[in-house]
Amino acid sequence: MSATGPLPINGSVEIPEAELSWRFSRSSGPGGQNVNKTSSAAELLFDLAATEALSETQRERALERLASRLVDGVLTIRAEEYRSQLRNREAARVRLAALIREAIAQPPRKRRPTKPSRGAVERRIQGKKHRSQIKASRRGDY
Repeated sequence: MSATGPLPINGSVEIPEAELSWRFSRSSGPGGQNVNKTSSAAELLFDLAATEALSETQRERALERLASRLVDGVLTIRAEEYRSQLRNREAARVRLAALIREAIAQPPRKRRPTKPSRGAVERRIQGKKHRSQIKASRRGDY
């Protein structure tokens, strides 16, 4: 995945580069004197509430699932684990794609409660009786 161009989410969805905005700042952590000179930490901002890349249902689902991470409908991903700004940009893009992919995924189907078959119930009871007989045979009345 490159640090520029549209961001692929899944087979049918990709976010255009124009909808992504970046902020850069100095990063904490390792890097020696380099840390004091370069802005290697990358913040990726994505306006989820106003995006045209997602369908209406996908956008609503994502807004609901990511509500705790949004500020005025904008999702912010901060990456500062690498010393290079380029690698931090790539890490932020990967994290955003994974987050959006998970947020727009179809909810799982509702589980339909089922009843065990009569045969399954009988086998379970037989197994319990068999176990009971084995244990009873171990008891020797002394």
